Amino acid sequence: MTLNHITILNYKNIKEAELDFSPNINCFVGSNGEGKTNVLDAIYFLSFTKSATNAIDSQNVRHGEEFFMVQGLYDLNGNTEEVSCGLKLHQKKQFKRNKKAYKKLAEHIGLLPLILVSPNDHELILGGSDERRRFMDIVISQYNPTYMNLLMRYNVALQQRNILLKQEEEPDVEIMTAYEEVMAQCGEPIYRMRNEFITEFIPVFQDYYSRISGDHEQVSLTYISHCQRGPLLEVIQRDRAKDRAVGYSLHGIHKDDLTMTLGDYPIKREGSQGQNKTYLISLKLAQFNFLKQTGSKTTPLLLLDDIFDKLDANRVEQIINLASDEAFGQIFITDTNRENLDRILERSQGDYKIFKVKDGVITE
Repeated sequence: MTLNHITILNYKNIKEAELDFSPNINCFVGSNGEGKTNVLDAIYFLSFTKSATNAIDSQNVRHGEEFFMVQGLYDLNGNTEEVSCGLKLHQKKQFKRNKKAYKKLAEHIGLLPLILVSPNDHELILGGSDERRRFMDIVISQYNPTYMNLLMRYNVALQQRNILLKQEEEPDVEIMTAYEEVMAQCGEPIYRMRNEFITEFIPVFQDYYSRISGDHEQVSLTYISHCQRGPLLEVIQRDRAKDRAVGYSLHGIHKDDLTMTLGDYPIKREGSQGQNKTYLISLKLAQFNFLKQTGSKTTPLLLLDDIFDKLDANRVEQIINLASDEAFGQIFITDTNRENLDRILERSQGDYKIFKVKDGVITE
């Protein structure tokens, strides 16, 4: 899959941009705060129907403007696809494929697979378990539409159960049980899909880390879930009294987590900045590989936002070698340092384009 052309109007600090892309490597060069990341975020929006950095759609409208619009023209398995999104302030956003609006935005997820590697990824290590669940959800939902449907149904039942738990009066047992049954019916297949994904994902991730680090350290992931304690319905119902006391559901797949280790210790505690960055980049490159080999086998877009910061020369060199590999398809890279990009382009055998970004203005 390739993104051939994008039109951006009033998106974040970008007033207007019409860009034609190389099918191979596209580089965006500029100082911090000029808008490089906003270009990648507009591309991300077209894949996921939302921003990677700001979930409140109206806050992505350029200051002083009333709307934003992003439109992309893709080559998807030999077919041209037009995907667009428009938002006017105080109105619902319109998301369209080939000029036809989606009834449900979830129907779009997976059509345009994409992996973003960005400085915000550090939250995977340092943040709460919700960040690590989201990491799994983003990959699985791109190749398995059933997963997204189950997750949405689970979350609705969870929210309704939490409302009952917060009531002053004693909740209706039959209604509570009905929500718990939906959580179990949806939660157990979600657990199986997550478990299957992580089992297949770990060796791919470890291979990437080994290649980038020069095989200097050993890393791993461990999936933790309440489903490992027995039938989920029993696990949820076992501590109803505790749930009632705290006012929310303490057990279920909404508490799943990933333990991330460097050697035998949590990388959150033991990892240097360079090791953490290597860990995160390896996770994302393994995500890319997994998506490419799974489902429709459409090669995802790869977005690399400021990935070379805090890495030593050897690790930068290995990432440049990986990024130059034609297996990665179409790549979009931002950097403040033109030298890193030039080294990638020197190794690449394919076409490329370089764009300069200054104060939201993008020039080739």
